[in-house]
Amino acid sequence: MRWQSAFIFLLSVALIAWFLSGVDLHELERVLSRAHPLWIAAGTLAVLLTYVVRAWRWQVLLAPIGGASFRNSFRITVMGFTATNLLPGRLGEILRPYLVARVEPPSVAAALATILIERLLDLAAIMMLFGVFLLTTTAHVGTDVKWAGAIASGTAVVSLGVLIFGAGHPAVLRRWSDAITGRLPVRVAEVAGRFLHTLVDGLLVMRQPRAVTVAAAWSVVLWLSIALTIWCSGLALDLTFAFPDTFLIVMYLVVGVAVPVPSGVGSYHFMYQLAVTSMFHVNRDLAAAAAIVTHAVSFLPISVLGVVYLAQDGWTLARLRSVQSDGGRR
Repeated sequence: MRWQSAFIFLLSVALIAWFLSGVDLHELERVLSRAHPLWIAAGTLAVLLTYVVRAWRWQVLLAPIGGASFRNSFRITVMGFTATNLLPGRLGEILRPYLVARVEPPSVAAALATILIERLLDLAAIMMLFGVFLLTTTAHVGTDVKWAGAIASGTAVVSLGVLIFGAGHPAVLRRWSDAITGRLPVRVAEVAGRFLHTLVDGLLVMRQPRAVTVAAAWSVVLWLSIALTIWCSGLALDLTFAFPDTFLIVMYLVVGVAVPVPSGVGSYHFMYQLAVTSMFHVNRDLAAAAAIVTHAVSFLPISVLGVVYLAQDGWTLARLRSVQSDGGRR
């Protein structure tokens, strides 16, 4: 465990150094000192809205398997994302089902299935918004990128349709998955089969296409709220790219937070900087300042609130790690 912590620390340091390479630190300080507090406040409100929407969406997904109150959905969502921000390993994905099963009717396994469905809905929403960016942007992204984006967006829409259909016809979806994996090499088929069966089993706990449809709509609102946070944070430093352009930045940041470092420290900053310098030709110092502000607005307020909630419920870092080690079993 210690070597993992050491590796993550060194990775964060390396990413931060990479992010700051070529940046004039005096200019960075000057730009940060001129940030507009009202736009930072607006971005913070957008972050809070994002977690309200996350809680509403989770309520929709939990309703067919027992349901949960908004209070518990919101508090547990904030605590789960805070755990992910503070510790490596996407702990929040395990913690949320574990916590909700302690205070609401759904079991850990059933609640865990809703987390899987959330991630699929997030992917579909992100790809659809990326398609909107490609249709509206004036930035030069190249024909190949536009075609790739159009194909990805179309795939997301089709996948979402299959997901909604599968919620009402899980047996049909299982037959489709078996037919697909039956044509693959044995080793690939085993991995793909396990994933598809897990997805189908997750849909079995729902049996309500309407719930998936409503959750999909909330997913689009959620990612629009995340884009609004990025846009407001940029305006705090006088970055004036169009609102749909933030959908491209979202794509970069999704990659950044996928790197296994707490809160995406270093990786988030670098990917934001890369997006706005390469696609919108923002100078490196201003891009670095905007990355720092956007990251702080996106992670700091909700993490502070999450720490308060965790402390209220008697959670420490040691207890969080124990849940991670036993996989959230009840």
